[in-house]
Amino acid sequence: MSDKTIDRKRRALLQAIGTLPLAAGLARAGVPQDTIRKAIPASGETLPVIGIGTSRVFDVGDSEAELRGPLEALAALQSSGNAMIDTSPMYGEAERVIGELLPRLPARPDFFLATKVWIDGRQNGIEQMDNSFRLMGVKVIDLMQIHNLVDWRTHIGTLRDWKARGRIRYIGITHYHRGAHQELMRVMQALPDLDFVQVNYSLLEPEAAQHLLPMAQERSVAVIANRPFGGGRWFGMTRAHPLPDWVQALGIDSWAQFALKWVVSHPAITCAIPGTSNAKHMLDDMQAGRGILLDAETRERMQGFIGGV
Repeated sequence: MSDKTIDRKRRALLQAIGTLPLAAGLARAGVPQDTIRKAIPASGETLPVIGIGTSRVFDVGDSEAELRGPLEALAALQSSGNAMIDTSPMYGEAERVIGELLPRLPARPDFFLATKVWIDGRQNGIEQMDNSFRLMGVKVIDLMQIHNLVDWRTHIGTLRDWKARGRIRYIGITHYHRGAHQELMRVMQALPDLDFVQVNYSLLEPEAAQHLLPMAQERSVAVIANRPFGGGRWFGMTRAHPLPDWVQALGIDSWAQFALKWVVSHPAITCAIPGTSNAKHMLDDMQAGRGILLDAETRERMQGFIGGV
């Protein structure tokens, strides 16, 4: 692609985002005072409790029309300040798209970048991770995770070395299915220097709270909640039902906020990563990360209410 073509695309995308005053304005306005942040136990560094997942939704081509949605979603999220962007080589073009879009945001990007290694073999893993750096256009990746525990015994040595050298800042492991929770816990026990674990957790998939989340708290491991909408099933289940009146006092005015506020209010959860390439949905999700966290009694009431829907 020629430099002239790149410049033309950059101007078009910046002009496109300018047509969304709310997202662009938020990106320039600074972090809202009521943004909820939680600490990473390993360091004390804090993150907004709402980030973004890129599986499927950022797997797009390089046309202006395809890039506009991810660009606008990132511009909206940027107002939270160093929010997590979670991606993976498994997610098609997502890493490339992130690398293309970060320099085109209306203000200097300040995101917490998390990606993964997802391959067998030490050298294969090194090459895949090097490619992630290249695609995203960065010299340091905040969090490198072993995706779905693939060949974790091999990759952990590389990750420890790269963390010591400053190429990555944190080490993590991931999975998306409750059937892997026991294995995640075994790996957590085997790796005393683990910084993050990523796991499925939602009102529709609450099983991690039984044993895995308490273990993470005990071992001072940060937790990223993936599939906070149960893989999208949440909206099919709730769409025909009105929100209960009593959640308005909690600052909840959508079903997305209901689900996310419940997730991030668990004491073990550091952040949730709903996947979207829609700025309006991103702004709605972000509202769950503002105001207050819920106490255990309120979360139980919400869970009981959903049980009757």
